[in-house]
Amino acid sequence: MAYSLGLTLYNIANRAATAAAMVRPPRPTGKLVWLHAPGPDSAAQMIGLAAKLEEDHSLNILLTSPTEPTLRHSGVIWQPAPNDTTADSRAVLDHWKPDLIAFAEGELRPALLHEAHERRIPVALVDARTPTILRGREGWWPGLQKGLLGSFSAVLAVDQTAARALRRAGAPTQIVQVTGRMEYPSAVLPCAEAERAALASLLHTRPVWFAAGLPEGEERAVISAHRSAMKLAHRLLLILSPQDPARITALAEQMEQTEGWTIACRNREEEPEADVQVFITDPGVEFGLWYRLAPITYIGGGLTDMGISRDPMEAAALGSAIIHGPRGGQFGAALGRLAAASATSLVADERDLAASLGELLSPDRVARLAQLAWAVESDGAEATDKTVATLCKLLDEAA
Repeated sequence: MAYSLGLTLYNIANRAATAAAMVRPPRPTGKLVWLHAPGPDSAAQMIGLAAKLEEDHSLNILLTSPTEPTLRHSGVIWQPAPNDTTADSRAVLDHWKPDLIAFAEGELRPALLHEAHERRIPVALVDARTPTILRGREGWWPGLQKGLLGSFSAVLAVDQTAARALRRAGAPTQIVQVTGRMEYPSAVLPCAEAERAALASLLHTRPVWFAAGLPEGEERAVISAHRSAMKLAHRLLLILSPQDPARITALAEQMEQTEGWTIACRNREEEPEADVQVFITDPGVEFGLWYRLAPITYIGGGLTDMGISRDPMEAAALGSAIIHGPRGGQFGAALGRLAAASATSLVADERDLAASLGELLSPDRVARLAQLAWAVESDGAEATDKTVATLCKLLDEAA
């Protein structure tokens, strides 16, 4: 009774919501699983889950999220999430006819969940944390949260704390299990092995660090850090990739004139010879090569309002120790995971950057930081496998 009242009040409160105008591609034939990521904290894991379900089990995947992610698997269909109204929920379920729905984190969409339950579509909560009614729809909905959690077929919690919170909120004990946090999809960037081997031979035993995606506002900090670090390691090479390709010529001229350094530029087909102190590369390309060559990476943007410009898991996957500023931007969730494991070096300003770089010139220190970051990047495979197994079991039971 309380659940019905709560759902009625919820639907009345949100009946004026504008219907989502959406162009939907045709539904593919065969079984289809709908995965929903409510925010950036879960989008990467759900993309990885989608890839596993598509590649290993030949399932069609619909992925919804607030913003369109970068999908490396062409078979995954992305759509923005529908508004949580009865009309929109019916429209999306009528079109896609999902055989299974999986929500991440703990977001509860009452109208959609009720409609799915009425149609006997199994629904799972994966990578589950704290259950919450859809953001922006909070209110007094008697019995609604408990009733919704009781409609799930499986609840897979990230840890024991989350499992307790979910059970207290109303999830039946028998459907709650702790699987751990799912893995991120592999962030290993490719590179041409012949090119890597040739540059590694040229650099030989030189210490190297990489400034990745460097905005103009952080150029001074990186130049200052390099100047300071060369007092500790005079053969140190900086590989620098600016965000803006137009900055390459000006940067080269500035460092040659003000610092007296020898500069080489990738776009002029120059090489980082023994006398070169800074090697400037083209923005956004060959990062897999530079991460492999540089034991230390400073990810640009974290000292500016825009936040870091590259996924830190890319550097972590290739064994490069990470330095970054405090602003994570769109990669805040990934940085949070790394920071929780003390797997990065956080700097607050130009002076901190120089000090951190100097510390990481110690082989023991840089190796430990890189190992911690790699462990975070590669963690979660078992949890993802358990999630896949549970979802496939639900599909089989519903057949």
